[in-house]
Amino acid sequence: MAGWNADTAAGPLGAGTVTLVEGSSFCISQPNGDIHPELPHGVFYQDTRILSHWNLTVNGQPIEPLVAETKEPYRALFAGRVPRSDGYADSPLLVERQRDVGAGLLEQVTIHNFSLEPAACVVRLSAEADFADLFEVKEARIQRQWEQTRHPDGHSLTIRASWQDNHKGVIITADPGGATAEGFAHEVVIPPKGNWGVRLNVVPTADGHIPVAPFAHAAADELLRDKRQREWVAKIPVVRLGNRAIERTLRRSYEDLGALRIEDAEHPERVVVAAGAPWFMTLFGRDSLWASEMALPVDPSLALGTLQTLAELQGRVVDPMSEEEPGKILHEVRLGISSGLSLGGKNAYYGSVDATPLFVNVLGAVNRWGFAKETIAGLLPHADRALDWVRDYGDKDGDGFVEYERLNDQGLINQGWKDSWDGINFADGRMAQPPIALCEVQAYVYSAYMSRAWMAHDAGDSALAAELEEHAARLKQRFNEQFWLPDRGYYAVALDKDKQPVDACTSNMGQCLWYGIVDEDKVPKVVERLMSPEMFSGWGVRTLASDMGAYNPASYHNGSVWPHDNAVIVAGLIRYGFVTEAQQIAVALLEAADYSDGRLPELFCGFDRERFAQPVPYPTACSPQAWAATTPIFLLTSLMRYDVYVSQNGLWLDPVLPESFGDLHISNAPTGAGPVTIDAAGTSASVRGLPEGMIHHRGHRLWMTELVEQARLHPEK
Repeated sequence: MAGWNADTAAGPLGAGTVTLVEGSSFCISQPNGDIHPELPHGVFYQDTRILSHWNLTVNGQPIEPLVAETKEPYRALFAGRVPRSDGYADSPLLVERQRDVGAGLLEQVTIHNFSLEPAACVVRLSAEADFADLFEVKEARIQRQWEQTRHPDGHSLTIRASWQDNHKGVIITADPGGATAEGFAHEVVIPPKGNWGVRLNVVPTADGHIPVAPFAHAAADELLRDKRQREWVAKIPVVRLGNRAIERTLRRSYEDLGALRIEDAEHPERVVVAAGAPWFMTLFGRDSLWASEMALPVDPSLALGTLQTLAELQGRVVDPMSEEEPGKILHEVRLGISSGLSLGGKNAYYGSVDATPLFVNVLGAVNRWGFAKETIAGLLPHADRALDWVRDYGDKDGDGFVEYERLNDQGLINQGWKDSWDGINFADGRMAQPPIALCEVQAYVYSAYMSRAWMAHDAGDSALAAELEEHAARLKQRFNEQFWLPDRGYYAVALDKDKQPVDACTSNMGQCLWYGIVDEDKVPKVVERLMSPEMFSGWGVRTLASDMGAYNPASYHNGSVWPHDNAVIVAGLIRYGFVTEAQQIAVALLEAADYSDGRLPELFCGFDRERFAQPVPYPTACSPQAWAATTPIFLLTSLMRYDVYVSQNGLWLDPVLPESFGDLHISNAPTGAGPVTIDAAGTSASVRGLPEGMIHHRGHRLWMTELVEQARLHPEK
């Protein structure tokens, strides 16, 4: 996942970095709470860094960090101490900083004096705002210099800035005051065993206006978002597992998913999933769709809100600057000045080849969860426009495959999920040249045809269903003829501009399993290759095999391990009955989460587990990140073989849980028709509280391919 104009990775954040996130705002700081502009740190609001320097000193000394604990995704408590000037080790002055991020920053600084003597302290807090665009910061290429004025006035410091016709600002207030041109300064004497504190508030302004209720307080001084988070937690399932480490990971997934929910400003009832913190707290096409589909068994409404919001932003015109095309689903929404300039004044970038077919797939999945027929019917025209895009714009040369090539030199070079500039290459390491047709994109398109065909059957439109089914059958046949490399025993990752197979061995083909485009006779060889020592690191399947020319275990897409990619592979393995292999990957990933406090990062390095005893972090991985947050959920539901189809009156549950998971108990699990309670262990399962008429089935929920075939053979049903 990369930003629309970001083919380069972010600079390292630094050791012990603390990231807080609330809606589309976030804060990145050092473990002592300080923010330094030379690192990609700061407080970000609407893709702009409103605080670039935030440095606390006591008696001229920076705070020595002791611990930084994230209390909630948006709140942290930092503890540190003031180094002594006399060379003694232990200091009697300890500093706590409680910080909340919202539309700005709220911080309570408290200095405790544990000495029996009074302590004279000079407390200074320096603050700067460079109003840099998020991607300027991420890539360390800040070029725009804003003209600034600073106005200290007792309790407040106001920083105003202008660049061309853009005006931004930030107001920092302190209680007690002490404002200076640099920030705030206080000379205090803290009594023995006493403390002293200051409360700080940082609020952005745009054209002189402050955001409405940046830190809205409910009754009893309770933050509104606390209430919103609690309401969400109350409606989602509660999971108990014999394996407490995995239970912790699932709980962390729930918390992170809750933090990554952002509201559609025009439709507050719609909640969508942002892609990831810190750099991608915005709506993405591919990322938000995939994450919300993986989270269907937790909160189906997230997928519906994501679909409805993306439908409203669906492409209408041909615009080479933003890569918009009729029917196309966007890649990402951006609010900063840089994106508006680069996209010709627009805030949406459409350079994604896969978001459009994925939109249709997720609609097919949402359709199963019992939303009102008119709600689904309202999205069908958007699905049809998406498939029109596949035919009219996605297949650029009419060969039946969907390929990509960027429409301007500012856009992403690669436009699948491996969207780094060097992400698609041959076995010898040469980079593939566009137009590029990715193997997994053809799988998504195949599944999109089948999903829409089933919805057509469901609505009694057998003619449309037959047409779409024919498209799917032709695509599957051509795919297996042209992408399969019989001498290698695996699928090419892509076809290049000359329609030559790009013969690197990658994880992409593993995703094809889930969507059913792989011929049955080729599945065992694909599985064998995915689980080979070159592909499976011991923590997960690598993005690129270690015997390939471009392999680098510490690269973004050429040898790293991505949890979400592995989760999709696990679902594909389960689909074809490769239970042992699915369990092996799932257990490895969940064990990897133990090394990062139960949270899976966006990716980690692909070093072999036998070489390094724990997963090696990738320096700039997003955390929390939507795909990674939903990965444990998807792993568990895949191994539970758990699914719902309300119109078929069915709940499917036929678990193949590893013994190490222990007993599983889920209460308040949604079915689209009412919550149920699930108990499972190993291969046994029971369901209590099934809504009237709903049946618990063993075996797997019929795939779209099977549903379409059944409807064709038995139309009377």
